[in-house]
Parts: sequence; C-alpha cells; structure tokens
Amino acid sequence: MKKQRGNAMTDDADRGNGATPLTLKRSNWWRTAGFVASGLAGAAAVAAFRGCWHGKMSWPVCAQGYSYQVCLRCGAIRLFNERTFSSYGPYRNDLDELIAWEKSTNPESDPRANVGSTTP
Repeated sequence: MKKQRGNAMTDDADRGNGATPLTLKRSNWWRTAGFVASGLAGAAAVAAFRGCWHGKMSWPVCAQGYSYQVCLRCGAIRLFNERTFSSYGPYRNDLDELIAWEKSTNPESDPRANVGSTTP
C-alpha cells in the first residue's frame, strides 16, 4: 500500500525526527553578546600589555639644551623639535637616555657643540 503524504507532524513522527509543528527559532542575541564581550576583553588585554598610550603630553620643556615633552599620565619623556613643532624619538623615563640616543643617531644635533666655536 502506498503511503500518502500527510501533515508535517505525522511525517516527522513517522521518520522519527521528534520535531514539533511549532519549533521555536532560537534568537542569536547571545552569540552577538558573546562577540561583543570577547572583543571588549581583547581590547582590555591589549591595553594591559600596551600600557599608557601617551595621549596627554605636556607643552615642550627645555632642559640641558634639549626640548622634550612629558606624558601627563605615566611620566614618559620624548624629545621635541621646536622648528617643526613635533615630537620624535622613543619614549623613555630618563632624559639622559634620550640625549644619549639623540647623540648616537645624529652626532651634529648637540646644541652645545657650537657654543665656543667661532665660524668665519
């Protein structure tokens, strides 16, 4: 005997699926919330490893013949070029280290080198 097609509930029951006629669709907001939470956790981890972003810098200060800026959040120092009005070089916590770095990268940059010299 040939079986005729019935409604979806009896067909699923015959197949053994156990599905109900009113299967509710699960919402995906839990998945979206999970993505947002993991993104925020990733950003927090990056901030923890990165430390200060040096976003708030002081006005240029001049000492020992060099101009520099100080980060107002962590105290890191960076050299400052008054001619181009921009900071340059690495961030350090000691001005003497920055001066040594500047002298090693650009030997003519020492502003005290021309103090006693007479040029014709």
